[in-house]
Amino acid sequence: MYSGKETSDNQTSRANFILTGLFEQTKYAAFLYTLIFLFFLMALTGNVLLILLIHKEPRLHTPMYFFINQLSLMDLMFICVTVPKMLVGQVTGDNTISPLGCGVQMFTHLTLAGAEFSLLGVMAYDRYAAICRPLHYPLLMKPKICQILVSGCWFLGMFDGFVFAPLTMSFPYCHSKKILNFFCEAPALLKLSCSDISLYEMLMYVCCFLMLLIPLSIISTSYGFILLLIHRMNSAKGHRKALATCSSHMMVVLLFFTASIYNYMLPRSYHTAKQDMRVSAFYTIITPVLNPLIYSLRNKDVTGALRNMMPSGRRLRKVVNEKA
Repeated sequence: MYSGKETSDNQTSRANFILTGLFEQTKYAAFLYTLIFLFFLMALTGNVLLILLIHKEPRLHTPMYFFINQLSLMDLMFICVTVPKMLVGQVTGDNTISPLGCGVQMFTHLTLAGAEFSLLGVMAYDRYAAICRPLHYPLLMKPKICQILVSGCWFLGMFDGFVFAPLTMSFPYCHSKKILNFFCEAPALLKLSCSDISLYEMLMYVCCFLMLLIPLSIISTSYGFILLLIHRMNSAKGHRKALATCSSHMMVVLLFFTASIYNYMLPRSYHTAKQDMRVSAFYTIITPVLNPLIYSLRNKDVTGALRNMMPSGRRLRKVVNEKA
């Protein structure tokens, strides 16, 4: 009776994948995982707070903040898909993940990555419309158009997930089941396959090229026009306002796109599994932590809305309204 259950458990264990985690061979693992947990809490707090601020504050009900709201939602989901599983595995000692769990994690990750690429392109176009075509801006970025653009971003992301997650999971994995990563990422999983994946790699390269090229073209063109307009401005105040509006978005684009290009488009001979894992950690853990800071600390509207949410800010506003 016991031996039958043990055999069943062993077969299940062999069927599952093993995630190595971020810090497999280091004596400081406990400290580093505690740090990751703190980053997770920061990302959770920052993104939830930004979402609540945008929903609660009327002056943030603009197209720009509608897109930032979606970006925060994506970042929140990004870090929740990968980090909790890794941390629970470290606490319990169970670093295995079932093929179904691996497929779901990969699908969600690919969907969010694809949606975020597209959203960053949409956000760049929004800044172009606001700065270069201010008179037409209310017409170009009507609420219905903004909703269609965001829906399109999510659709493209889901298309990416539905194509590549099932394809990746369909390959036979007859070598080691040990994934050299802290989550089921397609490039890390493919290294375990014992079949020919050259056609798949070509398809992924073409898809990533398009998914990255189109948003990057929109971003480059939009910021090219914006920088040209800034150069022609005579007003120093106009210079500062335009640069402040765009610089935060440019920082996010550089962080996210550089890491993604490195992992998905650079030939495998140019980077090791450990380097891939560090880059994956950067855009799945560090970027969701940085984005709320970038969009709040550098933004007077957001910091003003945050002050208004605080009890002291609400009392001050009440006093001002009573005097008025």
